[in-house]
Amino acid sequence: MLAKLTAKNQITLPKAAVSAMAAPEYFEVEVENGRIVLTPVRIVKADAVRDKLECLGIDERDVADAVDWARRE
Repeated sequence: MLAKLTAKNQITLPKAAVSAMAAPEYFEVEVENGRIVLTPVRIVKADAVRDKLECLGIDERDVADAVDWARRE
């Protein structure tokens, strides 16, 4: 499969390549040994994180305590 780099530094990924994955929207881009490596990344919205923390019963005081603990030497 080929993908062409446009004058605006954009690349359209072949449908077959993207379809083989879980239709990612974002990719982490790295250069390794002269290759561009795209790794699918799932972006988690802040509201989703807050909802998960609430579901787990973790509040602001718990977070502050954890930060204090992590900063101790």
